[in-house]
Amino acid sequence: MSKLQTRIPADTWVIATWDEYIQAVENPAHEKAKGYYYNGRMRIEMPPVGNDHASDHTIVLFAVNLFASLKDIALNGKDNCTYRKTGLREVQPDVSYYIGENADVIPYGTSIINLDIYPPPALVIEIANTSLADDKGEKRLMYEDLGVQEYWIVDVRNVQVMAFAVENQGSRRITESQVLPGLAISLLNDALRRTRQMNQGQVGAWLLTQFQN
Repeated sequence: MSKLQTRIPADTWVIATWDEYIQAVENPAHEKAKGYYYNGRMRIEMPPVGNDHASDHTIVLFAVNLFASLKDIALNGKDNCTYRKTGLREVQPDVSYYIGENADVIPYGTSIINLDIYPPPALVIEIANTSLADDKGEKRLMYEDLGVQEYWIVDVRNVQVMAFAVENQGSRRITESQVLPGLAISLLNDALRRTRQMNQGQVGAWLLTQFQN
């Protein structure tokens, strides 16, 4: 086994072949790590175990699921799911969603989602505590190439969501979700700020009243 496979620096992009990447992510030492492969480079992210990352992850999941349920939007979410286009790229976003006509496109029993067979998710979300620069940079390019419709970055330290509509291998900032029509990004920012002062049950009750208006 090469040095690349046994001593891979975490949370940074490393030049690697696809086979080297696969060996790295299958290494038991990286069992709980997240893996990315893009443009001949790989990135292994060790699991974020901090309270802030985990809390924002939870409230964003709750907000999206609650909104879709109240607005009768067909939706299926994936938590840390792996998407693979063999030999070219692999991503493992913190949160991802199939929405609308593709909500049920991935059958149960599927492990890694093969993008040679299935479409990419409509919405991808990365929770950025220590990885903000990469989420705004390389990963943003990666998701543009992947063909998602919308990309959100939850900036934990600055308590905000940055949302991007993706089309024609480019992206632009938006203030309202296009895949979840009627969901204002400012409302998600308000919810995040409230979690700094009250528990998630209280924030959830507040979101419910906002979404019902």
